[in-house]
Amino acid sequence: MSNSDKRKHARYDTLNLFYITVLDGETVVHQGMGRTLNVSESGILLETRFSVKANSQVALSIGFEEEILEIQGQAVYCKPGDESIHETGVSFSSLEDRTRSILLNYIKAFQSQHTET
Repeated sequence: MSNSDKRKHARYDTLNLFYITVLDGETVVHQGMGRTLNVSESGILLETRFSVKANSQVALSIGFEEEILEIQGQAVYCKPGDESIHETGVSFSSLEDRTRSILLNYIKAFQSQHTET
């Protein structure tokens, strides 16, 4: 039996609101809100009411507890779900040190919760 999961980092379920700007080069293709479904050190799974084309550049503003994180990334895939909901996998392009630190602390909190149960 082979492991088909090619992820570099473990993902943790999360529910946070975000604002997304989808770009094609310098052109804004779409803007809107959604929620996160899970997060890792290298990417995030988003839920939106609109489709995001694979390889599109995205700019995210995500509320993690008391912090708003500004993250740049690239849509890896988008699949339709139920009731016009779309799930988009985003790979982080680069993270500022402050953003990386907050994200890693957030993930460590999830890891602690999972090892305590």
